[in-house]
Amino acid sequence: MKKNNSMTTIVAIGIGAAVFFVLGRFLSIPVGFIPNTSVETTYPFLALMSVLFGPVAGGLIGFIGHAIKDLLTYGLWWSWVITSGITGLGYGFVGSKIDLSNGVFSKKDMVKFNIGQVLVNVVCWGVIAPVLDILIYSEPANKVFAQGFVSAGLNSLAVGILGTILIATYAKTRTADNSLKRD
Repeated sequence: MKKNNSMTTIVAIGIGAAVFFVLGRFLSIPVGFIPNTSVETTYPFLALMSVLFGPVAGGLIGFIGHAIKDLLTYGLWWSWVITSGITGLGYGFVGSKIDLSNGVFSKKDMVKFNIGQVLVNVVCWGVIAPVLDILIYSEPANKVFAQGFVSAGLNSLAVGILGTILIATYAKTRTADNSLKRD
């Protein structure tokens, strides 16, 4: 699917950002033990879109979707908006070798994707987001690193379960180029 035309990608970015907003606004479950930290359904969806449409589209979907969510809820929190964009970019790079257009998402692909997405989440939410929180908002390091590592773990788990299911389900809807034979 990554070999789409630019119009398809633009539409995917718009729809993807809107779905990201809806999921983030209405299907986000606060964990309670760490302030402003939730189990998010946005990142499994972002993983699927990033694998389907590539890193740039994934980055824009994460950035725009998170920005809209923040604007329409409690105000822009730039450090996490930027990190959502970088996360989508990372998922796209991790999924760039997966051939979903031919219905291929093997166990090996699943393992490689999940190792990659965990690394993306740890770097993005465990390092980038907290550092940006400190630099932009002068937040206390112990608070933002706790939020970041909890978010990295929760996002990794959500993408590992829901994201893998979404990607595998999508792959099953595709047929290989050489699977049809002429009678």
